Amino acid sequence: MHLTQIRLLVSDFAGCVSFYRDVIGLTPQVDDPRPPYIAFKPELGSALALHNRADLAATLGTVLRPASDGLGADAAMVSLRVDDLTSFLGELGRRGADVLGEPIEYDGRLRCAYLRDPEGNLIEIQQWLATRSGESVPSAS
Repeated sequence: MHLTQIRLLVSDFAGCVSFYRDVIGLTPQVDDPRPPYIAFKPELGSALALHNRADLAATLGTVLRPASDGLGADAAMVSLRVDDLTSFLGELGRRGADVLGEPIEYDGRLRCAYLRDPEGNLIEIQQWLATRSGESVPSAS
């Protein structure tokens, strides 16, 4: 089995496309940001995709929980890895992103910063400082 993508169900499709493309800097797989779906393929790893919540609900019927029911609040987080967190945070600031507080270092292995997309989904930007095995840290790009 291979994980192909993480797909976020969003109500503000255009706002989220703009955020992940223009603020985070991910490249769409296809240059056609029309609803109901778009995927962004990072240089390494699985894709992150956006799907218009209303479109999928119409396709499936009333299977989806309402966005406002609170059950999915911070139940998931998108984690993206960069080589230089400080530099990337500077880029995010120039692009208008609001980072949630100062970067946090975890156990000398990770340095992370957090922000939210237009739908309120939590985004973690990571810089690996060391691997668990002590091997050299591979490049994120």
